Amino acid sequence: MIGLIMFLAALVLLVVGYPVAFTFGAVAMFFGAIASFVQMLPDPTFSGVAEEFFLMFSMMPFRIYAIMTNTILMAIPLFILMGIVLQKSELAERLLESMGILFGKIRGGVAISTVLVGTLLAASTGVVGASVVAMGVISLPVMLKYGYSKKLATGTICASGTLGQIIPPSIVLIILGDVFQLPVGDLFQAALAPGLVLVGCYILYILVISFIKPELAPAIEVGDEKKTIVIKKALLAIIPTLSLIIMVLGSIFAGIATPTESASVGALGSLVLAALYKKLNLKIVRESALETVKITAMVFAILIGATAFSMVFVYTGADSLVEQFMLALPGDKWGFLLLSMLSIMLLGFFIDFIEISYIVVPILLPIADSIGINPMWFAILIAMNLQTSFLTPPFGFSLFYLKGVCPPEVSTVDIYKGVIPFICIQMAVLASIVIFPGLYGF
Repeated sequence: MIGLIMFLAALVLLVVGYPVAFTFGAVAMFFGAIASFVQMLPDPTFSGVAEEFFLMFSMMPFRIYAIMTNTILMAIPLFILMGIVLQKSELAERLLESMGILFGKIRGGVAISTVLVGTLLAASTGVVGASVVAMGVISLPVMLKYGYSKKLATGTICASGTLGQIIPPSIVLIILGDVFQLPVGDLFQAALAPGLVLVGCYILYILVISFIKPELAPAIEVGDEKKTIVIKKALLAIIPTLSLIIMVLGSIFAGIATPTESASVGALGSLVLAALYKKLNLKIVRESALETVKITAMVFAILIGATAFSMVFVYTGADSLVEQFMLALPGDKWGFLLLSMLSIMLLGFFIDFIEISYIVVPILLPIADSIGINPMWFAILIAMNLQTSFLTPPFGFSLFYLKGVCPPEVSTVDIYKGVIPFICIQMAVLASIVIFPGLYGF
């Protein structure tokens, strides 16, 4: 029971607002000391407890070294750098302006263009914060100006910005590839179809709601520019992004490069694009490098804290207790899937996808293996579920990113209400992957 109490204590501290990495590390050491004391009962001595404690953490230096030399995880800082450089080169602004002109005459056209730009940004950057902020600054004022519903506008931006969590190259998929010990390239390929289905469902929802209630997303009369000029502007904004996507993902899918190698190509390609847009200078390089170091340090600090946490959790035998409970559920595989997906979704209301990936998923993985669940399928289900955590109130990060750049007339309640239909769409797509895995190639 010590391990389960430790898990609950960590959740409480995270909800209160303590830093994630230090919370996991401190809780692990505190409850590790308690477990060492209990292990020495009925005759505990200081030397005996200390020896048991140090024995528990004796493998920690080797685990940290393995994390630091993991070639899969090396892709994370490279993809982060690529995303930040592209965001600073104003790529999102150019894409949104061009798409807005192309689709403005359609009901819900600006919302549809926001989804499409979110898809392109997801496939070229994968940085949720940058995507949501960029579209919030550029797209939201346009939609509000032309009478779009605040709920539909904010919900579309939040949902589109989180596509980077399921559409490759995705940091979530790289982390899950490390946890599941699966080839990241194969995970990228497996996630492509669910991601595109999700995009299609977003667009379909916008078209349907715009048709039923035209006042929510009216058509926009754009300028009198010639059609050829409009198309030319759009192509000039889209082709560089598509070229980068083809270089990064194409090299992985074709087997020419590993995800880490293609991430380096993407980082270099982002610098080339910034130079083409005449935005590349020492200031952008320095700022992008500093932000990359900060985000990467946060990810790896959480990983080290989570490693200490999982060591104590396994030492106390709590993993066996969870496994026995899960295997005793009615419905065998389906009971396990239902409870695991529900647990991940509920935890996503309060904690980040990195903590869930490194704390919760390793507990579920041996159980999934024991009952014969396809690991690739299970990983994609978890990735789709984790994407939802960016939208779910009260702590969905996309909601906070957007609120930070919203005009005063848009309230937090508007954003919360706006994301609900998109959360339902994500749950529907997740259910379709569970019920019809063959449609997605599993």
